[in-house]
Amino acid sequence: MELPAAEWQAYARARWASLGPALQEQLSRAAPLRDTFALCLPLWRPADGAFLHGLAARSGVGKEAAAALFYRQQGNERFRGQHYAAAARLYSKAVSHVALNSPEMPLCYANRSAALFHLGHFEDCLEDISWAQAQGYPDRLQPKILLRKTECLLLLGRLQEAVAAINEVQNKIAMDESLTSITRQALLRKISQLKVKAHEKENNPVSVPEALSKTQKDLEFWEENDKISSASSSVSLKFDSCRGRHLVATKDILPGENLVKEEAFVSVLSPGKSLLLQDSAETTWDTQVTNGDLHCHRCLKQLLASVPCRGCSYAKYCSKKCAQLAWEQYHSIECPLGALLLTLGVFSHVALRTVLVAGFAVVSSSVKQFYGYDKELHKTEARGKSLDETQNSRDGMEGVSEKVEPLIPGCEDDGEYRGSYQAVFNLLTHAEKHSPEHKFLCSLSIVAICKELQEAGLTILSKRSCESQSKLQVQEKTSAELSPELKILGEVMLRHMLQLQCNAQAVTIIRESEEGNSAVSNSEQVRLATALFPVISLMNHSCDPNTSVTFSGIAAMVRASKPISRKQEIFHCYGPHQCRMGVAERRQLLLCQYFFECRCQACLDELGSDGTGIAATTERFCCSSCHASMQGEDLLRCSSGVCTLLVGRDCLLRQLRDLHLQVRTAVGLLKDSQPNQAVELLLRCRREAENFLSAGHMLVGEIEDHLAQGCAMLGLPPLNLLLSVQGD
Repeated sequence: MELPAAEWQAYARARWASLGPALQEQLSRAAPLRDTFALCLPLWRPADGAFLHGLAARSGVGKEAAAALFYRQQGNERFRGQHYAAAARLYSKAVSHVALNSPEMPLCYANRSAALFHLGHFEDCLEDISWAQAQGYPDRLQPKILLRKTECLLLLGRLQEAVAAINEVQNKIAMDESLTSITRQALLRKISQLKVKAHEKENNPVSVPEALSKTQKDLEFWEENDKISSASSSVSLKFDSCRGRHLVATKDILPGENLVKEEAFVSVLSPGKSLLLQDSAETTWDTQVTNGDLHCHRCLKQLLASVPCRGCSYAKYCSKKCAQLAWEQYHSIECPLGALLLTLGVFSHVALRTVLVAGFAVVSSSVKQFYGYDKELHKTEARGKSLDETQNSRDGMEGVSEKVEPLIPGCEDDGEYRGSYQAVFNLLTHAEKHSPEHKFLCSLSIVAICKELQEAGLTILSKRSCESQSKLQVQEKTSAELSPELKILGEVMLRHMLQLQCNAQAVTIIRESEEGNSAVSNSEQVRLATALFPVISLMNHSCDPNTSVTFSGIAAMVRASKPISRKQEIFHCYGPHQCRMGVAERRQLLLCQYFFECRCQACLDELGSDGTGIAATTERFCCSSCHASMQGEDLLRCSSGVCTLLVGRDCLLRQLRDLHLQVRTAVGLLKDSQPNQAVELLLRCRREAENFLSAGHMLVGEIEDHLAQGCAMLGLPPLNLLLSVQGD
């Protein structure tokens, strides 16, 4: 869920409608995002916070003993049925819900270690046994986990540790009078057998994989680019007024050659849809799993035995190291806000995490540099224009000094483009192309985060606690006014939230799921996380790209997918691909999300036009008076010859974008089984569409399809609905 919950979107729309024309006009005309945020800040009401907290209360992210007990018992049932993977995941959910120092904690770890042992995850099993012992696992049960520990060590070939474990378990067994002599001897014989097998493995070293072929070695060869971090020397960064910043080949490139290896500056796990575990049934605490249960919340590594957050039940990690790093970098601030962030959506969460990872000192420095202040922010007039005022095509010329060869936007003073916060900060927002309603929704969401930070009295470190003692102390709860520091963070978070519309990269994986006991498995591409990759963001789109992107955790690898000639531009597909959809659908999706009409070679070839693509796009819009098609480029005119209506293309595109978001909200309401609200919103969308879209427009068809779905859910024939609307 990139955008906020559908109910919060609907609430924000109602708030926007209640502002009145004068205030709406003022907000619509606010050019710098600083002004937009400053205007929205005093509009926040206590009722807004109450409504939002009511929505957030549905997301259970706290520690709860009853939930921990439930998940452990459910895990026991799966374990008895020999569904060990499902059992391990349920034990992990139990571990996440149990509070520290609870007597339930060691039982959860011990039970999970048994499932991990049966799955062959011996290192993880040993880790859980250590956790169980450290948390006070009962003495009467110690022989059971010590035997398991011994077996793991022997299977791993760690004989010295195994001998120590054997001595320990023998002492425990000797003290346990409930064990019979026969049982004791049987256990010792089993240990001896495992020791023999471990020695056999030691005498059979693992064979070394064959060397890569020459061609593979050539493709794997990597020479770091001295001007673009995370890029190979095969590419260079260029800038022009038509294409903005873009990457081109410095030499002939072969298919499969590595071009970019980049770690995300920031990433946030997408909650994703729930997956039902085998033999599951919905209860107060359901046994479904999501991305949040399956992957580390920091590095995105696949999870089976997760390390829980110390304060919430939502965040889970692959190791204690990842958990500690996340806590130091951002999660100590995010943890109390967990339910709120889940309600406000991934984009809001990424915006907050971006400023937390960067640190306040770096963020405020970037703001000062951007606006050209000398000393105090918000006390002197900005001497430089914003990115969005000076942008040309997809990139801006912001911050260009009077040099003969100005730096490419986002580059450091030495001319190098690094994957740093400066590069992130300089990604375009396209603020003037977002609808006023959408900017208001984003602003209200960011204000909510700032208010929550202030009310919680949280402390934000400037970068890392170990690197600097400089701290930002959020103002006390008694003050209704945001601190100057929080105003800066709010303004920048709004900037990042709008940037994500065009610059967010979906981190995807191929997930396989078995159908029952069938040997056949289904696979699907799943959106795992939303991330910012500053270098990958430099690549322009093509519906027939010459690269492919793969992910390994938070790292992305861009490879050439076809031969690329020297000086040829390197393209990336933003989603709409010619192999998956037609040219009309691709161009509409790109127009709605990325604010440009695609003129890649694939689109031009399919359009078969003169290369402008104008004819295919202008007839999408119709005159609001006579419904004839609109014609023109930047300024569109009614084609009937009777009307004198003139309207700017940007205005129509904003309307289209806003309508698209409303339809998406309605679809979310349908998925949440709220057909009444969905149908009401879709009827409003249909009326708005009739004012500027032709009847054959794809979005008009989508609205009708969703309306039919909503009517079916209500048991209301579409014809009756039409008649009732006409009667109004």
